[in-house]
Amino acid sequence: MISMEQLEQDYGRVESAIRFIETETLRQPSLAEIAGAAGLSEFHFQRLFSRWVGISPKRFLQFLTKEYARTLLQESRDVLSVTYDAGLSSPGRLHELFVTCEAVTPGEVKSRGEGLSIEYGFHPSPFGRCLLAVTERGICGLSFVQEGTEESLVRKLRARWPGARISHSPEATAGIALRIFSFEALTEPGPLHLFVRGTNFQIQVWEALIRIPFGKAVTYEDVARHIGMPNAPRAVGNAVGSNPIPFLIPCHRVIRKMGQFGNYGEGPQRKKAILGWEAARTRGEEIA
Repeated sequence: MISMEQLEQDYGRVESAIRFIETETLRQPSLAEIAGAAGLSEFHFQRLFSRWVGISPKRFLQFLTKEYARTLLQESRDVLSVTYDAGLSSPGRLHELFVTCEAVTPGEVKSRGEGLSIEYGFHPSPFGRCLLAVTERGICGLSFVQEGTEESLVRKLRARWPGARISHSPEATAGIALRIFSFEALTEPGPLHLFVRGTNFQIQVWEALIRIPFGKAVTYEDVARHIGMPNAPRAVGNAVGSNPIPFLIPCHRVIRKMGQFGNYGEGPQRKKAILGWEAARTRGEEIA
């Protein structure tokens, strides 16, 4: 089994390749050039993709195009209607991972987390190093390390829960991180509980996002329509951008209706990488 540390290292190379492709799209760079941007030979670039996503670089890059995004939207049409009608409350993850969402009560919002104990740690993942924060009632934060330092993520966590007792305790979060990102697990890991703080509208949007199945994508307009506010796609976009637990609340599965991937608080390259990674597994493809 490939270690999480190896997958994290592979992701860094993949992100470099995606960034290079974005800047050189009009020129249509060759595979050798893309591999060079990732600091690898074509041979080693191919092996990296075999480890990280399981398909060829060429096929993976097809999942990052606007044309593919449009096709994905067509395939996913009415997916929220189906999941709501079926009473589903979780994305169809590879290992039947259930995610439930518990909102902070109005009184707890007013107290700004006073009396709450939060433990956090940094852990490797297939999409880069991440901060994971938990309480007795569930996961309250997940953020990926970007160009800033780990300390900046801790400051944001403290700003979100100013009244809470926050302590660095990676041993308390390591097992949960493994349950989230160990996609080769052979056994049911049990439900994961999220503990979120937001407005009623934000929480409504986040719960709708949890219902988007693995490997699918919808538009901001779709989400707005399915929460009963069809004229509020911009407000939905703001709520998506305020998501405190990316990946588990899969805001990466919301894209623009013209097939543009759109913004992502955890980095635009990471959004494309996750969507491409999900597409490869959804289609059960192999190295070509």
